[in-house]
Amino acid sequence: MWIGFIEFDVLLGDVHSLKGKRSVVRPLVSDLRRKFELSVAEVGHQDLHRRAVVGAGVVGGDRQHVVDVLDRVERYVAARPEMELLSARRRLLSSED
Repeated sequence: MWIGFIEFDVLLGDVHSLKGKRSVVRPLVSDLRRKFELSVAEVGHQDLHRRAVVGAGVVGGDRQHVVDVLDRVERYVAARPEMELLSARRRLLSSED
């Protein structure tokens, strides 16, 4: 079994409040869950209105499948026009570790 997770540090565009931040982050989290069947949550910078850290995790039986899913998710987040992807950190673990 392989477990992969990725954290995205994003800078949000024209957002001036935490309420505005929620209107950008919630759709991203929902889209990632629906499109890629991942576990996703906002995991950092909850008190800042222009920054967010969003984490996503996937489990699979094949390492390459997990890597492919994480690659697609990263490209999807990077292509979102309402935010700038500052960094993406990922890790893969095997049940054998």
